[in-house]
Amino acid sequence: MDRLYPESNAELADRIAESGAVISEFPFGRAPDKTTFPMRNRIVSGLATGVVVVEAGKRSGALITAREALESGRNVFAVPGRVDSPASVGCHDLLKEGARLVTGVDDVIEEYEQLLPAPGRGSAPARPRPPLSDEEARVMEWLDTDGLRDVDGIIRGTGLAPATVGSILIQLEMKRLVRMLPGRVVEPVSVAAADGAGDRGGA
Repeated sequence: MDRLYPESNAELADRIAESGAVISEFPFGRAPDKTTFPMRNRIVSGLATGVVVVEAGKRSGALITAREALESGRNVFAVPGRVDSPASVGCHDLLKEGARLVTGVDDVIEEYEQLLPAPGRGSAPARPRPPLSDEEARVMEWLDTDGLRDVDGIIRGTGLAPATVGSILIQLEMKRLVRMLPGRVVEPVSVAAADGAGDRGGA
C-alpha cells in the first residue's frame, strides 16, 4: 500500500480512494516484484463479476487474470484481433477454450442483462434446450433441482473437478442456459427469465 507501482499512479490511487477502495493483501513495506503481480491479478479477478481481455500476448499477465477468473467461476470474455498479431494470441487461445467472444459492449451487457432494469413487460418465449454433453447435462440436472447453486455446491454435488466445472459453466453460459451472478452463484436462464417477468408484472 505504501510502495505504489509505478510511482506515477499515486494520484490515481488517491482518486480511487475517494469513491472506492485501494486494497492489497501484502503488508506495508512490501515492494512489488514479478512474484506479486500474479497474486494481485487473483484479487482483481475475484472482485470482478467478469473479465474482458482486449489484447494479450502468449505470456501476458492478462491471461493470468483470466485463468484466475475461470477458476473462481467468473465470466471470461475475449476480443478477437488480427491472426498475425502477437498481441492477439492470448485472446484467440481463450476463445478456443470457451471464452465469450466480444465484438462490442452489447455482448457484455447481454450477459448481465439480469442486473439491468427491464425495459418492458412479459417473458421471453420458451426455446428448445441445445444439445448437451454428458457432463453439461449432469450440471444442468443438479441446477434444475434447486434453481440457484453456488459453484462450490455444484462441484460437491456433481463430483466433478473444479476446473472441469468452471469450463462447463462457460460452455453453458455460451449456450445461454445459465448465468453467473455475484457471489459465485449460478442461475439457470429459464429461472431468471421467469423471476424477471414476475417482478415486472408486479411493478
